[in-house]
Amino acid sequence: MKILVTGGAGFIGLHLVERLLKEWCQVVVVDKLYKGDAKLLCNTYNCNCYIGDICNKDFLENVIGLETPDVIVHLAAAAGVRDSFEFPNRYVRTNIEGTLNVLECMRKYNINKIVFASSSSVYGDYPAEKFSEDACDIKPISPYACSKLCGEQLVYTYSKAYDINAVCLRFFTVYGPRQRKDLAIRKFTESIVNGIPIQVYGDGTSSRDYTYIDDVIEGIITAIRYNNSHYEIFNIGSGSPISLNEMISTIAEEVGKKAVGHKVGMQKGDVYRTAADLSKAKKLLGYSPKVSFKKGIKQFVEWLNF
Repeated sequence: MKILVTGGAGFIGLHLVERLLKEWCQVVVVDKLYKGDAKLLCNTYNCNCYIGDICNKDFLENVIGLETPDVIVHLAAAAGVRDSFEFPNRYVRTNIEGTLNVLECMRKYNINKIVFASSSSVYGDYPAEKFSEDACDIKPISPYACSKLCGEQLVYTYSKAYDINAVCLRFFTVYGPRQRKDLAIRKFTESIVNGIPIQVYGDGTSSRDYTYIDDVIEGIITAIRYNNSHYEIFNIGSGSPISLNEMISTIAEEVGKKAVGHKVGMQKGDVYRTAADLSKAKKLLGYSPKVSFKKGIKQFVEWLNF
């Protein structure tokens, strides 16, 4: 099976490419960046890597037309809630126009399977105890979340109109080795180790459904294999939300240092909590997260090698 991964040089993308190559898939990587781990990976396994922007439709058409993959895993995106308020046009262009370009290329070259990376952010401040995929009253509260929800709807439209099998995965706060430096767990870990005060948003009781990267990759693999319906949305999370205070204390305990913090107000676009209902993913995908938060933090700290 040949699988094209957009954003294949990113945090999730690199882990996915590694896993796919171990399963003897042919892998094609499309990304704006090609350095470090991505360059080493592509050179080691001799997979095809294309440097370019998914917003450049001519570039994308050339790659997809040449490679004609069996499946596209569309991970490439402008990521992050806070930056989306500062650079909303970038998010609309990459996450909506870029996704449309991918779908148009699939239509043109008869590629009939896509796995689309969405986000738990689409739920906004959802009031239910667990966030379910069949919720019909979700209200995104950031440009990033809006762009991801629009991406899901584009995927649905093309799935229905052009007979494309599609799976949208709503990722819940992914963390682990190779995580970006600006994301909370890495930023907090490095600050605690170096004795730098951290900013605690709100009173520390807000919570996130943190999901270890290995579980996310397993979710993507199951989605690639899934063929029992034409279009589905699945939550990919841990199912066990962790408060901000608990996250900080778990990191501090693992690195053996005291966390020093000061409280600041909640940031624009941040939701108070996220909590994945995994019943649908468990039933239809067989998805079952394996890595507890404590174990995930231990493995992440070991990777940082303090």
